[in-house]
Amino acid sequence: MEKEKEILSGNIRYKSVSLPRLNNLKPNIESTALKLMEEAGELAQLIGKFRGLNGEKFEMEEKEVIDRISEELLDVAQVAVSMMFVLEEAYDVDIEQKVNQHIRKLIRKGYIKE
Repeated sequence: MEKEKEILSGNIRYKSVSLPRLNNLKPNIESTALKLMEEAGELAQLIGKFRGLNGEKFEMEEKEVIDRISEELLDVAQVAVSMMFVLEEAYDVDIEQKVNQHIRKLIRKGYIKE
């Protein structure tokens, strides 16, 4: 696995974010998927308002909006990480292996140059 990671990391830049397992919840795939959609919707709504896509006049400084966008994005990431924990713990999915498969797919599709 280490050799595979080394091959995949050559010219690829990574953004690593470590988020905790939420140990005071009992999530399942369905509840986590619904929460993920809710959080993604909140992110999209904030961006849409900021860009004036809904026709409303939006009164907020760009710096504050960007700060709020980053907070909403982290909410989305937290729920995605929570779903990864569900997949690992309830279904024995190897997330590290899935990440490597995902990166190879991105390379195949041309989203990442080797």
